[in-house]
Amino acid sequence: MSEDTRSAGQVDAVAVVGACVPERQEYARRLARSRDSVMVPAHRVSQNPAVVDQTRDLLRRVPDHVGILVEYPMEIPAMDVIAELAGPGAETRLQDLICVVDVAHLLADLEGQVYVRLPFPAAEGEEDVAHFASRAELIVTQIEFSSAVLLVNWQQLSRQRLSLVMALISHLSPQARLDLVDLDHGLEEAGQEIAGTEPYSAEQTRAGWVSLLNRDFAPEFHSPAVGALRYEQLRPFHPGRLHDLLTEQLESGDFGLVLRSAGFCRLATRAHVTARWEQVGTQFSLTPLAFDHQLGEADELLAIGQELAFIGLGLDVEALRQALDSAALTDAELSAGPGLWATFPDVFPEWRAIDG
Repeated sequence: MSEDTRSAGQVDAVAVVGACVPERQEYARRLARSRDSVMVPAHRVSQNPAVVDQTRDLLRRVPDHVGILVEYPMEIPAMDVIAELAGPGAETRLQDLICVVDVAHLLADLEGQVYVRLPFPAAEGEEDVAHFASRAELIVTQIEFSSAVLLVNWQQLSRQRLSLVMALISHLSPQARLDLVDLDHGLEEAGQEIAGTEPYSAEQTRAGWVSLLNRDFAPEFHSPAVGALRYEQLRPFHPGRLHDLLTEQLESGDFGLVLRSAGFCRLATRAHVTARWEQVGTQFSLTPLAFDHQLGEADELLAIGQELAFIGLGLDVEALRQALDSAALTDAELSAGPGLWATFPDVFPEWRAIDG
């Protein structure tokens, strides 16, 4: 980024994230030293959420101040990192979000069912309710939003396995730069002068699934074992058949191992609602994004039917496409209209209209 993209008073910031604590800590420490940045370690962020703002304010009082490097703990989602450092009114300029990935354990992490408690304190006067996210989801979103992914412990993998993992990461985050780092032999040049392909802002389009939907999907690394599918379908899903597809076929690996899928969809029983489809590993959710009756004249529909992206290993793309088509309404069901659709079995959680 050029110097003139920084507003007056802003402090340059680099964020380092990652699930493997020792490697993340060591890399962040070395990168801060190589860039002559003030480092805020993850344990301080966990103890005091205001520490980033406090450190930034102190730096701004120093003429020709250096930048800040923040190591974030695993439990802070990548979207929250970007909101803090690059959101509207942020007094930092986020130069890079660097994700440190232990490639020896990545696939096991993505297929695992470990949950992490998120640091969302209750508002004053409200009951403290615990919020959790799957470790797999946190790792995937870290990768998706990164400007660079640093691969550590890659020496433990065969060349073929390493090629597969690099292709998977490249499919999840096609705009990110990938670097192999050997922490046992110094930082060397990896990650020292990383520059993202575009400035960071609160809204991001870096994720591979977004690129698939936008038709600009161009991962740098490929492997015969890593596949991707962009799926479009104007007809809404039959909720019963979709549920069977998810629980009986996708979970059992009938079409290969789907590690990531996301996008927008509609159920026939709720055809007036655009839902967000979100899946990482074994975790899946459908949540309402927009209700048609709440759209104003200037608003656009997020999706008319299904717009979904799938990324995985050993994908049988055509079989998956056909299965998704089979879960959509048939000609007869479509012609029958909403009266029939309302009678379809629907076991998905109830959705309530969004206020406002």
